[in-house]
Amino acid sequence: MNVSRQALLASLPPEWPEDLLPQIQTQVRAANKKLVVLDDDPTGNQTVHGVAVLTDWSVPMLTGAFREPNPVVYILTNSRSMPLAEAQDLNRRIVRNLKTAQTATGRDFAIISRSDSTLRGHYPGETNVLAQELGGRIDAVLLVPFFAEGGRLTAGDVHYVAQGDILVPAAATEYARDATFGYTHSNLRDWVSEKHAGALARDDVATISLDDIRSGGPSAVSAKLMRLGARFRGQTASPETPHKVCIVNAVSYRDLEVVVAGLLQAESGGKRFLYRTAASFVRVRGGIAPRPLLIHADLGLSPGRRHGGLVVVGSHVQTTTRQVESALALPGIRQIEISVPALLDDKLREGEIAQAVGRIEGMMRKGQDALVSTSREVITVSSDLDSLAIGRRTSRALVKIVRSINTRPAWIIAKGGITSSDVATEGLGVHRVEVLGQAIPGVPVWRTGPESRWPNGIFVVFPGNVGDDQAVARMITILRQPAASFVE
Repeated sequence: MNVSRQALLASLPPEWPEDLLPQIQTQVRAANKKLVVLDDDPTGNQTVHGVAVLTDWSVPMLTGAFREPNPVVYILTNSRSMPLAEAQDLNRRIVRNLKTAQTATGRDFAIISRSDSTLRGHYPGETNVLAQELGGRIDAVLLVPFFAEGGRLTAGDVHYVAQGDILVPAAATEYARDATFGYTHSNLRDWVSEKHAGALARDDVATISLDDIRSGGPSAVSAKLMRLGARFRGQTASPETPHKVCIVNAVSYRDLEVVVAGLLQAESGGKRFLYRTAASFVRVRGGIAPRPLLIHADLGLSPGRRHGGLVVVGSHVQTTTRQVESALALPGIRQIEISVPALLDDKLREGEIAQAVGRIEGMMRKGQDALVSTSREVITVSSDLDSLAIGRRTSRALVKIVRSINTRPAWIIAKGGITSSDVATEGLGVHRVEVLGQAIPGVPVWRTGPESRWPNGIFVVFPGNVGDDQAVARMITILRQPAASFVE
């Protein structure tokens, strides 16, 4: 049932009083592990800054990353867009390359399997394969879906999605009705059992409660974690033998600080954990201090706007539809809508793409911003695989549009996780980007590398399920030159 956010927070014990980030930073430096974030779409780096995101996980690329002092590196897998078997194979190959890089550099690593904060993704398929490739040396999988920037809180083992001051249990939101990754439980112990198809009973799922965190502090968290995993010692991980899972409750960044300080103590005592988390956990586990929201002056955009910007929309959630409507109310922006049925028709596909490219080029050369989106109608499919296949086909069309544009946009916004990944990797050819930070909570801004089609460009990764109705319009306003004028 829905609850008042204010009432729920008021019912909890007070937060742990000590700022633990300096202690965490010391612990991270002492451990000298590389924290490798396997991100199943490109949206999970919205909480960090000064961190590299790799789309190339070759051994030379990973070895170079391990030799860099920064404790965190992201690898963009985009596995949420793949069938399970393909996603598992990809994770398997990445871990094998990570182990080769570890041998070459002598630097140990820990893995965060970063997935969507509303519990969508290939769980437990990915974590089981990761544990298996790590040789069964995992005491527990820690499940941490708290995501402050997106209003996702976990209390009493229930995961909530904030809608204003109301907290809605996650299973009652549109995200739980995802055609591929839907679920029926908001209580995470039940959710884990559901995702394990009953192979792991809810009573076998451990919990770190808010009382543990706020009353007991790091030592209480560490003590609980030290008790995990004993009955799995000596076993080889496999999809049929799930590891112990521990849910982490959190409603604030201070809660995460307490958890991370405690788990780092447990790791120094010999425990080894695999993390399945949302984005907020990465910043704290990496010991990264928060950065203020980016403003136009932080982005290094060339003065004197000659060309318009480009907004590429692939997400179909209702939040995105409302955001697009608000963005189109701005002056100097026009929409090009691509027909999904035409993209699925081999006879119509190329003509639809060519027409869109011509219109976008014309707009941007006039200094207007172009918003290209797929039509909003829902295409009925017969299976989850068909749903993924349609999504990938439409995403490939958007990529081809970007790849066919000759006019360099002033900036690019990609709306939707899969769309962002495909546009960056296939449309722009990026292998490595730098995360500058967030301009809007939950929305990361990248600077493209020299290998990119448009080097040193600003690329905004805008998750489909983040922000209020005006969020995309605000992002466009931040990117535009102050007092920009437009040719209508």
